[in-house]
Amino acid sequence: RSQVLWLGVPCRALCGGPDVLPTLSDQEPTSSENTLTLMDDSGCVLSNEQRNEPAELSQHFVESTDPPLLPLPLEKRPRTTLENPLSSHMQFFQHLLELKKWAESSSLKVYLTHFEKDSSTVSDSVSQLLDALITFYRNPKLPFSSFWTEAVGTLARLASDFNLSNHIFKRCSKKLEEFEKTLLQAILENNSINRFQVQHYVSQSLVTLGSCSLLRKSIISLLLSEVNSFVDDLGAIDQDQGIYDVTRYENIFSLFWILEQVLQQEPRGDPTAHMDPSIPEMQTFLQKHDEVIFRLSDAFPLFAFYLWRLGVLLNSAEMETVKNESLP
Repeated sequence: RSQVLWLGVPCRALCGGPDVLPTLSDQEPTSSENTLTLMDDSGCVLSNEQRNEPAELSQHFVESTDPPLLPLPLEKRPRTTLENPLSSHMQFFQHLLELKKWAESSSLKVYLTHFEKDSSTVSDSVSQLLDALITFYRNPKLPFSSFWTEAVGTLARLASDFNLSNHIFKRCSKKLEEFEKTLLQAILENNSINRFQVQHYVSQSLVTLGSCSLLRKSIISLLLSEVNSFVDDLGAIDQDQGIYDVTRYENIFSLFWILEQVLQQEPRGDPTAHMDPSIPEMQTFLQKHDEVIFRLSDAFPLFAFYLWRLGVLLNSAEMETVKNESLP
């Protein structure tokens, strides 16, 4: 559906056609007479004058003592992987975002305004893309295809478009939240010895999503909630002199890295969006920040150091938000 819709966009819009949405009836079927079949194609382009009639071609084969060897009409079939059915959705989003950059003519602006409001096709493609991403990231394995990082990047670009995201992601909010949690679990629940390379790719995907002003708050809340929970568990273990989960302890440092990256970069999308200091998870973290560092610094000095760094960034973000809100 997205391919059919997309094929009707550029020609009518960019060529100054009427400001109406393309429909299926606008697409003229391609004549079979002008289409070369696979058997007709010998690897060389032949004009109509150079082509032999069937009778002449048969006579040529009879008279020839060494008939030429024609190439077999073999078709290279793509591998049936999860990436293949999603390629059309990826291209659809990328072309749509590029087209919006070129929206200079009035006819194209009218079309895109209508398209943003009637965004069921894009929402359907986003939903299918999220389904595939959730399926893959539930059990990501090496070698890690660049297709998946590109898919997350395209999703982030789409979310950064203020007009499109307002209409699209309202319909996919639950699935988007599930995808964020899937990425988090892919980091925390991975106990493989060689897990760190996979965690790097997954962490980068969360950073990419967190760069969007639309998704930034939910990403920060999700990660801080997990950090706060681990701080409570680690404090109880330290007090009782118990044994802690080393794998979970090591994995939590990936969350520190993600939070630092997200907090230090300028969000894309809504230019008026700033860090919300009223995030409950952020308030919980800052309220017990100094006490936790003092209590855990002897037994877990590296962990306490990263807590301190994160506290500095959160305080800075909070102060910057207050400063921006006080400006006229």
